[in-house]
Amino acid sequence: MDEIGSLEIKWIQGFTDKNLKFVDNSTVCYSSGNHICFLNLETKVRDVFQSPGRGVAALTASSKSRIFAFSEQKLSPSVFVYSFPEQQLKNELKGEAQLDYTSLTLSDLGPYLGSCSSFPDHTITVWNWEAAEVICTQSQAGQDVISLMFNPLDWLHLCALGTRTLTVWTIDKGVSLTSLKPRVIELPVTDGSSTEKLQASHTEPNSRVPVTPAAVCWPTASELYVGCEEGLLLCVDLKSYSVSILFNPTSADASPELRKFNFRMLIWTENGVIAAGKEKVVHRLQIKRNQTSITQTWQLERPVTNALLSPDTETLLLSSNTGQIYLLNPSRSNQSVKVLDVPTGNFLAASLLHTDRNTCVSLTENGLLQLWSSDGTLLGSLPLQVEVTGLSCCPIAYYAAAGTASGSVLFVDLNMEEKPRLVHQVHLFHTAVAHVIFDQEGHYLLISGSDSHLYVINAKPSASFTVVGYIVISGCILLLSTQCFGNADKVDVLALCSDQEGKPEDGSLLTVFSLPVEDITDCADRHGCLSPQMLRLSKYKVPLPLTSCALGVGEVLAYCQRNKSLQRFQLPEVTDDPFSQQVVQIKPVQEVKHYPRGPASILLSPNCLWLASLGRDGFLHISETASMEQYTDLLCHSHRLGGGRSVFFSRDSLTLLTTGFNDGSLVCTDFRIRDVEDEKVKNAALCNDTIAHTLKIVFKGENPILINLPELGPLSPGDREQSSESEVSGGPSLDVAIKDASHSTLTWLERRRETIIKEDNEQYSEAKEHLRKNVRELYDTFQKMHRENESIPPEQFCLDVKEQRRLQDVVEQEIEKVRADIEQGIAEKCYLYDVLKRESWEPWMVKRRALKAFLSDQVIWNYPVEGRTQKELEDLRWVQNIRKFEEAAFTLHSEQKSSSAQEQQDDSHKLQTTALTESTAAHLGFSNPHVYDHLSLLTADQRVNQVILLQDLIYHIKMSFNSEFEALHSQKELELKRVRSENNQMREWMLDLDLDQELWEPEQTDSEWPERLLTVDQSEIKAEKYLPPECLEKKGRRKLEEEKHLAAKSDTKERALREMMDGVIEKQKKDIFKVEICQPEFVLTKPDADWTEEEKQRYKEHEEKIRETNQQKEKYRQSLEAEIKQLQESNQNAARKFDEALVKLFKKKFLFTAAIYQEELRVYYLMDSLFTEDQMRNQEQELKLQHERTLAHKNECCEEVNRYQREVERLREESEHLVKTNQAFEKDFKKEFKDVSHHLVDVLYKLFKHRPRVQQMRAQTENREPLPSPVQMQTAMEELDAPGNMPKGLKPSVWRRFCQMRRKKVETELKIKTTISTLAEMQAVIVKRKDKEKAFQGELEKLSEALKSLHKERNKHPLNGAVLVRLKQGQVVSPFNRTADSTGTDFILCHRSVRDSKRHTITDLATAKIASTERLQSIREQIVQLEWEHRVLNKTAEDLKDNKKDIKMFRLSKEQKEMNFCSKEEREHRMSEQIASLEKTLAKKTLQQSAQQMFKKIALLKKKAEEKAKNSLSLEQQIPDLQATLAELVNDKGTVIAADENAERNACYQETVQRSNLESLAREQAEELQFLWEEVEHLRRRNFPCFDLPKHY
Repeated sequence: MDEIGSLEIKWIQGFTDKNLKFVDNSTVCYSSGNHICFLNLETKVRDVFQSPGRGVAALTASSKSRIFAFSEQKLSPSVFVYSFPEQQLKNELKGEAQLDYTSLTLSDLGPYLGSCSSFPDHTITVWNWEAAEVICTQSQAGQDVISLMFNPLDWLHLCALGTRTLTVWTIDKGVSLTSLKPRVIELPVTDGSSTEKLQASHTEPNSRVPVTPAAVCWPTASELYVGCEEGLLLCVDLKSYSVSILFNPTSADASPELRKFNFRMLIWTENGVIAAGKEKVVHRLQIKRNQTSITQTWQLERPVTNALLSPDTETLLLSSNTGQIYLLNPSRSNQSVKVLDVPTGNFLAASLLHTDRNTCVSLTENGLLQLWSSDGTLLGSLPLQVEVTGLSCCPIAYYAAAGTASGSVLFVDLNMEEKPRLVHQVHLFHTAVAHVIFDQEGHYLLISGSDSHLYVINAKPSASFTVVGYIVISGCILLLSTQCFGNADKVDVLALCSDQEGKPEDGSLLTVFSLPVEDITDCADRHGCLSPQMLRLSKYKVPLPLTSCALGVGEVLAYCQRNKSLQRFQLPEVTDDPFSQQVVQIKPVQEVKHYPRGPASILLSPNCLWLASLGRDGFLHISETASMEQYTDLLCHSHRLGGGRSVFFSRDSLTLLTTGFNDGSLVCTDFRIRDVEDEKVKNAALCNDTIAHTLKIVFKGENPILINLPELGPLSPGDREQSSESEVSGGPSLDVAIKDASHSTLTWLERRRETIIKEDNEQYSEAKEHLRKNVRELYDTFQKMHRENESIPPEQFCLDVKEQRRLQDVVEQEIEKVRADIEQGIAEKCYLYDVLKRESWEPWMVKRRALKAFLSDQVIWNYPVEGRTQKELEDLRWVQNIRKFEEAAFTLHSEQKSSSAQEQQDDSHKLQTTALTESTAAHLGFSNPHVYDHLSLLTADQRVNQVILLQDLIYHIKMSFNSEFEALHSQKELELKRVRSENNQMREWMLDLDLDQELWEPEQTDSEWPERLLTVDQSEIKAEKYLPPECLEKKGRRKLEEEKHLAAKSDTKERALREMMDGVIEKQKKDIFKVEICQPEFVLTKPDADWTEEEKQRYKEHEEKIRETNQQKEKYRQSLEAEIKQLQESNQNAARKFDEALVKLFKKKFLFTAAIYQEELRVYYLMDSLFTEDQMRNQEQELKLQHERTLAHKNECCEEVNRYQREVERLREESEHLVKTNQAFEKDFKKEFKDVSHHLVDVLYKLFKHRPRVQQMRAQTENREPLPSPVQMQTAMEELDAPGNMPKGLKPSVWRRFCQMRRKKVETELKIKTTISTLAEMQAVIVKRKDKEKAFQGELEKLSEALKSLHKERNKHPLNGAVLVRLKQGQVVSPFNRTADSTGTDFILCHRSVRDSKRHTITDLATAKIASTERLQSIREQIVQLEWEHRVLNKTAEDLKDNKKDIKMFRLSKEQKEMNFCSKEEREHRMSEQIASLEKTLAKKTLQQSAQQMFKKIALLKKKAEEKAKNSLSLEQQIPDLQATLAELVNDKGTVIAADENAERNACYQETVQRSNLESLAREQAEELQFLWEEVEHLRRRNFPCFDLPKHY
């Protein structure tokens, strides 16, 4: 489709550190989107390689062979293998992968490539990429594989690193039987213990999980180092596949620097292992005998995520996930060098500055603004530190506008490319900014968000980026496009909007309007809304929704996702009616379907000649605007990662920028035009030059203003917006609004509205005040009327019946809702009550109940007992029947034995059995005749039956105690009733006696009466009971009926008895307190003096009656008090008796509990025995299954060995046949060429022996001699068979016959070598298989031994039952401080007296031992003292012997020997003579030396004198000049004095110098004299005797 031109990639940006590999010594490669970038680390030059397929998934490279391989991103992907630096395709590998490849790896030892595919096949494949052949493959082998790595020393081992597993694959190579054998490495758990120990300890798998492998490296061919995220460093031995821990951060001797280190990268070097983790540090580790230490550490700027070692092993390459690559040379420097700094992340948008610099501006999703040069070099960056949504560059000044997610627009000055700066900010929305776009000539900046507001900003810096106003667009704005072609006086704007009636994402409404080029600030109203009359706005409806569109000259070019086509719409002319808002239906005039995958975004070039479209499939299409049928395309981005996001043209329309959605790449493409009319191109170029000249003029005036704008300081976003808005508006009212702190989050439109409100408030303040006054008067009037209406009945206000009914209905609905909620809550609580009662109350036949004492805190509980099910009762009956049959059979068998010895043995056995089976339950009188004894439980069924019988015994024990408990509980209830009745009687008496005394009245608690928990008493209900009116009426009627019934039932007699005598016939004794004697009437009416005798007599009788009545009351009072006291004492006595009974029951419960615990312990021992037996059974089954699997593997190995041996025999026969054929060729050579001369035959024979050079080269370059491929051999043979190699004088026919014969010979030899190589490999495989077979045989033997031992243990288990022995407390003890629960050891019981006697004996023996030890200690000290003295004497004797020996061996000269026989005076005389001669000799030598030194000094003085003479001569020559100067200074007295002082100073200086010289001379002579004295002393010592050993010793 390259009919109109071609697209070539100029440069690409974007970095991912996942696929970073060395491709040679100084070049690394990494994937970037749909391309592969090659970076030269020395020259920093980058090269781009475009993938021939769909994207780049997995990438790998081999620096030794200079090969790189990658897989594409599509269904049934291929793997491409290329050479470097030629970038030539070696082979395309077609595998069985269906979706993708997760990992690729190349081997440095040969043409081998390993691959691992993703879901659903998960296949690991090993290829020969030279021959494009599959060596071996294994499906469903790499479910979690994230990395593959060949063994660098043996390509037959392949390591697969998974997210939680580590697998080593071994390649068993044969002729046609090559296979992959896996070995999963058992990794230790996080605390360092192995998984085998974890399984043996029966630990829960969730509590301790294996470590997570993160990195691997191969130090040797048989070892593998594994780094884990938990900080462990492991070593895997590939011979035994055992795992050893090299470093554990939890160990005590762990290095502090590595305790929190996680091994993410491991690299093996000769000087140690280089490790990198999450931290900003890299360590070099020295590993010796499982000891890990740090030898070197490097600090980095950022954490390392990938590390590589250069092929020359001198340079370490480090990369981070933030886009930095560092070089580190450990042997030269400890500082890293940054070679690449490209911040990672997805590019949001990119644009080109319309200037001569041709600078690219990009914006990433994380808010990083970057500037790129024309060759792709990073010039500078500015982190905006906000979430951004869009970017656009101004064509008339060096700045860019960026939209943010907070609704602001940022203006960035780009004049300083190394350091861009933020100069302005305006806040327009509360939501994210959706679109930011400049028109082609830089008049306006259009901003839109998620709402229908479109803001227009003056794009000129001279206007301070004033917000001109806003336009309200119908529907949500999906896309904006502008058109300002040539020197037009208007800017046309197109807005693609969603239909309000349709879905918000459907763009079926086109809104077109025009903005005049001149200043339109006055065209906006007070709120900032632009006038529709000025805009000439028109709306168009398209038949199908559009994804994107571009505005041309009188037309619209759009892309329709539904039809997957490009469409052209012709816009009708705008009518003269400015108020026409009718939507016009338009249809496409042209439709081109060539976009199979969408959606796509389109862009019209500045010269309107080209249309660019970028789709989600990643293809960039360039088509001619006039036709749209011819196009050229280029795959720029990966469709798997979302395809392309945005596209941008340069001003000359020859350079394009594209960004991807998720591939993190920015692609710059050059468009080369061909096969297009030259006139169109020339006109477009001329128009472009005209526009560029116009923009340059505007640029010269606007850009200096932009440079002088101040940079926004460290202000808050709100402050920045306020300051910027104050500059935009310039009005005084807006300054007042800025002072309000609440405006910091307001948008431009909201602040403008607040400003308008404040202006209106100031303008209409008087009118508002008047209105407030009127409102206040109306309010007062209303309050007055309200107070008057309060006295009126409410019926007069119910005028609106409908409203009243509506309110009543609302109230009823609310009541029904509340009632429903309450009923729902009640139902839930009832359900919960039923569930709790059914599950926690009803199953218990005997509920848990307490019994408390009256006078103490003693509490006793019963035994809660569950009801036994029908199945449990049936099992019990079945076991009892079995026991009856067993006992009957045992009785019959014992009757047949008649011998007395046997009877005695049975009796003793019975006694022993009864002694062993005696328990606490038997002492309490509870026994089950069917219970087994301890020594007869030999089978599992007997143990199960014993458990059932013991559980029945426990049940009877509990029920027996519960019966006594219930009897005592009933007694307490009777006591409570009696106490309650007596208390009621005492209260009546105390009421009569006017006593206020508190009575003792015990109550039952909830623990004693648990049934109360399930019932609700009326006293517990605190809320008032609500009764509806109907229930109240019924209750009232029922009460009236009862009163009428009672009134009709009662008669006059009963009423009189009730009124006169309180309803009783006889007067009770307690009524005496109610008797009152009335005084006579004359006492109240007459004074005492007027009383008559009769009245006095009556008064005396009255007083006598009062005295008698009081006496009767006092007697009755005393009797009642005594009765009350007696009743209280009887209650206390009854409570005391009950407490004593409760204490007795408590003691009995202690015995019952001991019996129950003992029987339950027997049950637990039996259950443990059954569990152990089941565990042994399961273990036996597991061992049998493992034995069967191992046996199957062994048989499989045997079959493979037999199959390989048959194949070896066949190949051996074939090789023998080939050898014979080869020998026949040599024998028949001369016969074939009889017609040729002997000389030519010899030449031909030499050529016949000559072989292609490819074999020799391969033999020299590789250790193993690989065989050339048939293609290589064919090429080499064609070179040998060339006519130029034909000998002179040989016929061509003979040469062809010779070449044919030589080819057959070479092919035969090649087959022989291939067969021999295959035989060697097959033999190696057979040896491995036999070793594996032996290993399986050994494992089978181990399993058989384990089964045998398990059988023995299982047979012994029934005989090793636990026996409970009841010991008498205080009388039986255990020696040697052992406990009764000791297992695996013998246990002895003895009487306490035996132990006490042994203790006394031990005490006596210990006392005697101490006394003897003290005696021995004193004797030992004496012995030591004597030994020491003896040793000192021995040493003294040895020293004396040595001295004697030395004296004997003295060597004496002749003179010394003579002096030995001389007298003392003679010896002294001789010594004095020798000393005198020596002194004379020394004096002569001293004189000679001093003379020589004097001569030397004289010579030196002469030289100095000559030098002084020369100096004096020069000074004499200077004397005349000095005399003249002196004469001039004679008249100056001060000068003369100064000269005298200088002369004196010089004289003093000369004396000081002379004195110092003499002192130095004296010092030197003193040193010489000291040296001479030392020589004299040395010569004197020569006469001393020598103590050297003689030569004959």
